[in-house]
Amino acid sequence: MDEINIRLAAGSDLGAINAIYNHYVLHSTCTYQTEPSTEAERAAWFDAHGAAHPITVAERGGEVAGWASLSKFHPRAAYGRTVENSVYVRHDLHGCGIGKALLLDSIARARALGHHTIIAGISADQIPSVALHRSAGFVEVARLREVGYKFDRWLDVIYMQLMLKGES
Repeated sequence: MDEINIRLAAGSDLGAINAIYNHYVLHSTCTYQTEPSTEAERAAWFDAHGAAHPITVAERGGEVAGWASLSKFHPRAAYGRTVENSVYVRHDLHGCGIGKALLLDSIARARALGHHTIIAGISADQIPSVALHRSAGFVEVARLREVGYKFDRWLDVIYMQLMLKGES
């Protein structure tokens, strides 16, 4: 198995990031977006992140195999040290440890940046994602019933949270 290398994303990674994400837009409930992101939308998303909200990629065999991000949880200033995480692995590479590596790296980056807590909003039917976050110490803090509608069915969202305070 090829080694997984995680690094900060660059503009040159946006095509691969968008391809990974858009697969799930069209084929999964792990995102509630229903139309694929355009290159311009992905570039704007990338530009909206900064040093306090990093985007990373996992490379395996010289190719982008997945990506993760820490995003602002809410635009109001008092939420400034709360972030929301995202983790996406190329659909043909599940079960290789890429998602876990990306999530653990994001947690380490959030701690190093002085964030206080990480929130994950996960479709309740995405059992592997819930399990991944639980394995990293996230706990379920809320469930919103039937708030998403995709593929002709109503979907619940689970909010999971990891507190970072007092940890190094």
